[in-house]
Amino acid sequence: MNSIEAYEKDIEFQLDFLKSFKKQKTISQTLQKNILFAGSGDSLASSMLAESFSNGIVKAMDPLDLYSNKKLVKSKHVYFVSISGNTISNIKVAKSAKKATAITSQIKSKLAKASDETILLSAPNNYVFTAGSISFLESALTCISLVKKIIIPKNDKLFFQAKSDAQKAKISKRIFILGNLYTYPLAMYCAAKFYELLGYDTHYCRIEQFSHMELFSSKKGDTVIIFEEKNSHNKQLGKNLQKIGINLIHFDVPSEKTSQMIYCTFFSQMLSLNEAKKQKKKECHFVTQEKIRNVSNQMIY
Repeated sequence: MNSIEAYEKDIEFQLDFLKSFKKQKTISQTLQKNILFAGSGDSLASSMLAESFSNGIVKAMDPLDLYSNKKLVKSKHVYFVSISGNTISNIKVAKSAKKATAITSQIKSKLAKASDETILLSAPNNYVFTAGSISFLESALTCISLVKKIIIPKNDKLFFQAKSDAQKAKISKRIFILGNLYTYPLAMYCAAKFYELLGYDTHYCRIEQFSHMELFSSKKGDTVIIFEEKNSHNKQLGKNLQKIGINLIHFDVPSEKTSQMIYCTFFSQMLSLNEAKKQKKKECHFVTQEKIRNVSNQMIY
């Protein structure tokens, strides 16, 4: 099985996974005030969702920032999100935090051993080196459920809505993905899938900040994707962008925040998958870039 096929099958696994996902016990708001979440890549997006869903009570931090500023963790309970459990920055910080909890799929990993306790992620996958899909969904929902009581939709509606919308979407090779308090982490996740599968020039931005900064680097024919339910502000932004030749993608995003998160996750996965299949790719871009991947591994592990 090649890495694109594995990615597609892992995406499909999410249908059954959502029906069996076990939420964590929600931490009291009093205790949340003393909690940080940390992670890298997709895991930072999961951590940022914890911050968003807690209404800013918990904070999401970059693990290297924490390592460089150890005083930030001396009195904190830090939840480290890492699928592999081998990201070196997480491991170093876990050793100096007041209390460390590893959220990982590897119970015997270095991070798990360096932490005081472990929340084990156990979603199924094809055990093929590929871009993160079901692993992200599980870690994100785990982080969110730790800070907020949520209801997970048990039907397949969101999956098939996202699949249908992704099939309708037409994208260019230069993309800007815009999000808000709840969806900016998902804009980041979506950009990561385009980096990993296709190596595209992709940017993730906050909706307000886009008009102040990234907009000035946009060109006619670029694609802007808006991850937010339609309102007067973003509809006006969309109209203005289309007038200058920007390709706009803005479907009806669910208003309920958990459903919104799940829909945007599915849409991100299937949009990048569809583009890879259109180009008849067999392997994810990052799988084929051995020299670049070696640099990444040298810095991460």
